[in-house]
Amino acid sequence: MNDRKQRGIDALNQDYRRFEQVHKDQHYHLAEKPGRDEYDSDYVIQTCDMADFFHRGEQGKRAFAEQLGSALEGIGFAILVNHGVDAGLYDATTTLTRRFFEQIGAEQRAPYLARRHGSVNQGYFPIKETTVIHPDLVEGWVFCRRAFDLDRHSHYRAEDYWPAAGYEPEFRRLIQAQEPLILPVMQSLLRYLGCDPYCYDDKLTATNFGFRLNYYPPLQAEDLHSGAGRMLGHEDVDLFTFLPAPDVDGLQVLNRRNMKWIRLNAPPGSIILNTGDYMQRISNDRLPSTTHRVAHPGNPELLRQARVSYPMAIYLWEDEILEVLPGLGEPKYPPISALAFHTAITSKYYGEAYAVKNEDPG
Repeated sequence: MNDRKQRGIDALNQDYRRFEQVHKDQHYHLAEKPGRDEYDSDYVIQTCDMADFFHRGEQGKRAFAEQLGSALEGIGFAILVNHGVDAGLYDATTTLTRRFFEQIGAEQRAPYLARRHGSVNQGYFPIKETTVIHPDLVEGWVFCRRAFDLDRHSHYRAEDYWPAAGYEPEFRRLIQAQEPLILPVMQSLLRYLGCDPYCYDDKLTATNFGFRLNYYPPLQAEDLHSGAGRMLGHEDVDLFTFLPAPDVDGLQVLNRRNMKWIRLNAPPGSIILNTGDYMQRISNDRLPSTTHRVAHPGNPELLRQARVSYPMAIYLWEDEILEVLPGLGEPKYPPISALAFHTAITSKYYGEAYAVKNEDPG
């Protein structure tokens, strides 16, 4: 392990503060520190019922907006139920993700090592290589909209993104099931903020996203003794993220009000929703980008079981401009392109050369 990653086991987030593009005053270690970290067993992440939005008219939409907005303003996380995605599809995707990592060999993976396309580092990340600052005990594979045959472009070729035939249409089923949730969530958050609920509809129709497959292999004794986390503490770089509830625990959320960690175990079939840096920026800090990490499971029996997750991060296309929404007070942030914003933040993970300078938005 190189010295930089070794230091990352004990590093604080504030060691990388210069890369941030929104205010983040919280202090935390990138990896869980048993015996030093404190845990919050009292805070309950709010469950929000999307049936209000879909089936109860304008009154239901207002009620859902208030539920969701207050949950996210409070901690940046919520649990969505009655969202309309078949729970069986999540079961199938969990099985598919395990098979994807367990049957795709090293030679097949090699041509797909991650590289930047637009704003996003896309492709395969080997274990302990998801960032340059911490040896995460996870393998990852990121697919953006370009990797899916969603828009029926004549030049699309699945083999440019996928290491084996047949996976793209299977994973596309989940993308197509979750994509219709993007506008309801964004409209609800805009309504909560007192903005035009539909002002982002055009930007988010056929927008970019990052669909990340995470495979956490069974933990070995050396992993447990290393001090490394399964995934380092971080904040998402997006508007919001859909995370179908994983079947193995480990997700922890930082409560900024008391600096204690909440162990989040959502019910099967639900979606964990959290806001990211794009949202914090345009909401003028009203809706925070909240810190979370993946730690070792509390049940020792689960240490020997692989864990998978497949979050879908909702982005804007690279040429869109991020600016504070109207009516939210004096803007704390100037306009910036999504490309410059995204790559400036993520250069802490991929090296300073990753950042693309902002172009004049005028």
